[in-house]
Amino acid sequence: MTSHSRPRRLRPVRTALALTLTLAAATGCGTEVASDAEAARSASASAAPAPDRAELEARARAVQTVAEHVWVTEAPGYTLARQSVGVVGDDGFGSVYTTSEGGQIQLRVERLPHADADCTDGPAAGSAQDPVVTCERDGEQWYRATESGHAYAQEQGDLVVTVSGAREEVDRAALRAAARAAHRADDHELDQVLPPAGEAAGRQPVERGDLPPVGDGAPNNDVGASG
Repeated sequence: MTSHSRPRRLRPVRTALALTLTLAAATGCGTEVASDAEAARSASASAAPAPDRAELEARARAVQTVAEHVWVTEAPGYTLARQSVGVVGDDGFGSVYTTSEGGQIQLRVERLPHADADCTDGPAAGSAQDPVVTCERDGEQWYRATESGHAYAQEQGDLVVTVSGAREEVDRAALRAAARAAHRADDHELDQVLPPAGEAAGRQPVERGDLPPVGDGAPNNDVGASG
């Protein structure tokens, strides 16, 4: 286990928490969060036959991703914010899990090189306002943190799966549990997560290159190559 404080680009945390901040307003204003009744219906639906695979793949394409890139997770007290579901990059996937108190855990899946996952393989960087204070291996994943935000990252082939959140909203133990629970969605989960056919318009998460890697600092117009 190695700690680093040297500067380096930290794109998974940057883009993930930037997306979380963008969606924060949405979750407080019109985002559909599954209720207890919906959760019960979801459990019942999992016992029923899943929709045709071709239909699920078509629904994934409607949000400009592929079914194999849709991942889900679970964490006590957190529920998927349905309007947060959308494409990341060319064919990745992103979603946000929220609590009734406003806490958020961001799940993000995208094609990234090894260096964007393994923060211990050289110096890691946050930003001038919020530099990385911890960067280490934790089991099969990598953990990185600044004063305001933190994230777990794991490689799956050419994909990097990142689970992140603000440190004041989710502690490391809860974030680790969510990261370890993250898995590729099966057909029943795809049916629950993907927007119904014909309702996918406007489901693309908005990415901002002028936000700092973590936290809620002021926009930085000097974006750089990863913005």
